[in-house]
Amino acid sequence: MKLINLACGVLMVTMLAGCATKGAVDVVRRDVDETKTRMYTLEKELTTAREGEKDLKDEFSALRRSDADLQASLDGVRTDMQALAGKVDDYAVGTKKSADQLVRYREDVDRRIVAIEDRIVKLQAAVDELNKKVQEGGQGAGSGDAAKMETLYQKGLESFKAGDMPATRTQLTAFIDQQPEHELVSNARYWIGETFYSEKNYEQAILEFQEVIKQFPKKEKAPAAMLKQALSFKALKDVKSSRYVLGKLVQDYPKSEEAKRARVLLKELK
Repeated sequence: MKLINLACGVLMVTMLAGCATKGAVDVVRRDVDETKTRMYTLEKELTTAREGEKDLKDEFSALRRSDADLQASLDGVRTDMQALAGKVDDYAVGTKKSADQLVRYREDVDRRIVAIEDRIVKLQAAVDELNKKVQEGGQGAGSGDAAKMETLYQKGLESFKAGDMPATRTQLTAFIDQQPEHELVSNARYWIGETFYSEKNYEQAILEFQEVIKQFPKKEKAPAAMLKQALSFKALKDVKSSRYVLGKLVQDYPKSEEAKRARVLLKELK
């Protein structure tokens, strides 16, 4: 993401900062932390790739150039994350406003997180390709299967950023059908739920988030799915169900950022 786009995103979030509760800010902080973890993992893998290139210095000059470009991209992600994280503390003093305003604020932040996740997926594919070339010892450039597998997922994220929810569902569903064992399936299923939530089709959103909770209870998107499921029940005025899901979230994932948000919501629903 270019810095000027990030600046515009920060301005939009700042305009809505007064609309956010402290709990909503905590959710944003959690998303930032998740993305940082992914970034650190990529950096570790990149370091491993560099070590493999030391013994192939003459044969892999092209790979070194790819490595430099990849590092520059990682630096760009780091810069974007630092800028976003620096603003989160400023939003912590936001006061509670109407539910509609809070939903718009959350959707705006979601799109920014999707943009960052999209960049990480692309960087991960590049790292995988680089590692494969190093392991093959110069005997072919590799097929790029890892990158091809994630093409539909990337397109789905791009459609979500563009606000095209039907296209997002089509692309992410195709990705799940073609790669049912891929590590990003849980994320794809979660974002399908987010498309229905964005369209205020809360009944369908609840069903999609339930698939994440049921099929991927140990994945990082499981607590996020429970939180959004509870918010969907709340939007439908089903306070009893919302409280139940929030209580289950606190019980099953007590140390998660979503659990912190759930505790705040439980107090508001009394």
